[in-house]
Amino acid sequence: MKWIYRIGIFLARILLLLGGLFIPKIKHFSSGRKNLFQRLTDFRSENVGPLAWFHVASLGEYEQARPVIAELKRVRPDQLIAVSFFSPSGYDNAIKKDQLNVDFITYLPLDSKTLAKKFVKNLKPDVAFFVKYDLWYHHIEAIKSREIPMVLFSAAFRPDQIYFKRNGFFRKILFQFDYIFTQNQSTLELLKSIDYQDANLTGDTRFDRVSETAKNFKEFPELAKWIGARQAIVAGSVWQEDMDLLIPLMNANPEYRWIVAPHDLNPEPMNRWSAQLSLSATRYSQWDSDLSPEVIFIDNIGMLSSLYQFAKVAYVGGAFGKGLHNILEPLGFGIPVIFGKVKKAAKFPEGGESEKYGCGFEVSDEESLKSVFAKLEQPEFYQQSADSAKKWVQMNSGAADKIIAKVEDLITKA
Repeated sequence: MKWIYRIGIFLARILLLLGGLFIPKIKHFSSGRKNLFQRLTDFRSENVGPLAWFHVASLGEYEQARPVIAELKRVRPDQLIAVSFFSPSGYDNAIKKDQLNVDFITYLPLDSKTLAKKFVKNLKPDVAFFVKYDLWYHHIEAIKSREIPMVLFSAAFRPDQIYFKRNGFFRKILFQFDYIFTQNQSTLELLKSIDYQDANLTGDTRFDRVSETAKNFKEFPELAKWIGARQAIVAGSVWQEDMDLLIPLMNANPEYRWIVAPHDLNPEPMNRWSAQLSLSATRYSQWDSDLSPEVIFIDNIGMLSSLYQFAKVAYVGGAFGKGLHNILEPLGFGIPVIFGKVKKAAKFPEGGESEKYGCGFEVSDEESLKSVFAKLEQPEFYQQSADSAKKWVQMNSGAADKIIAKVEDLITKA
């Protein structure tokens, strides 16, 4: 199996080279990795000392890593932090501005034996963290060969994944980790079923992240003034399928202020949605704050996580398409959240968990959305939901502290 994997990686490199000639996204994927090792060498020559390496697939996993990075920096202020991304979208977003507590941001090279050994040798980490998934055999092998403590946190596995279907190459990757911290009990049970014992349920570190965001949100005085004494609904990361349900609800409830943050910032869908609304609407970038439209479309990146401060109720999109976006962000503000029917519930367990605790509500069509919205307009039902959101987030916070406490023990023993 190892040889098949290596041949697959080799063929992937060839396809990326060829695809980069014709497909801009593939070209961007490859060109971003040019001079990777030179940048790495320059960084390490100028920054000596102990270093913790965090590998994340993309932006969502980076958000899960940030509370752990912050706690590690608190415990070890002199520790250098390096973060590697596999996805260009995650990397591009992270490098747009300075990242608190992070000293170096890089791409992860493709997972060939030579590149992985070179990467780990030049980076010289004292401890390595993988977040949720994106487990690359040769990089993990290179870490293990140098006897560097290595952990996986916010792990959320499913029974249909290859690690649990058969023993062999992929399952052995899990056994290279010194410790695995799981998001949920089902993942812990799966690990026990293959006789992996060095694991513990610590929860999803995103709860720590959303709690911190809710305490230190960005302020938008012009939006606060626009909302005034009215109540606001915030719809975050919405797609066309979500707007098909939301537009009739918005038209039927003009007394609210509506903040809509599309997943895609292309103005064409926003213009089309505006035309379908009986309410006045504008894009945030074109808004004259002296005017008072009923709907504002947020056409930039970076605002959404703080916009939930204004919401009475939140709607989070994506469930009807590629996958549910982050429902924990509004819940961190103690806000009930509505979302579409999740196609692959096992991939988004927070949806079902939020429903169980009474702070999340799944809808499948216009009628179910209308029904849930009507319930949340009832003061007693709403208050119960909001209280449940606060309790659920509080109950699941603190994962970063538990992870770093254990990692401290692993580093001491190394």
